[in-house]
Amino acid sequence: MKTNHYESVIILNASLEDTQIDSVLNLVKDQITSNGGQILNIDNWGRKRLAYSIKKSKSGYYIVHQFEAPRELISKLERNLRLDENVIRYLTIKLEKKDVEHINLVKSQKENAEVIEQKVDTKEVIDDTTKSND
Repeated sequence: MKTNHYESVIILNASLEDTQIDSVLNLVKDQITSNGGQILNIDNWGRKRLAYSIKKSKSGYYIVHQFEAPRELISKLERNLRLDENVIRYLTIKLEKKDVEHINLVKSQKENAEVIEQKVDTKEVIDDTTKSND
């Protein structure tokens, strides 16, 4: 069975409690993994103001999933999202090979920047302690 890379953005009702948001997130994860998919990355963007009112809501809770799954899973996933009353909007797109490579490149650059920043912070702490001892 051939699998493709997908990215799905889900906007939940911002008035939900964290436990309710986690339950919706777990349902999506379970549906992807139980149907032969694999989750590559999940980004919780949190509560954000919407550009325009959707279902009388002015803000939403954004979640971005990147996953690898068979094509048949997408229709099942989107059907369940459409029926879930906590979901305001959703969008799933198929990622091309170049998109996946770009995402991996940006991710590795971000990780490298964090490592360099940690090294700089550690060096500053070491320098400060040696100066205070003098």
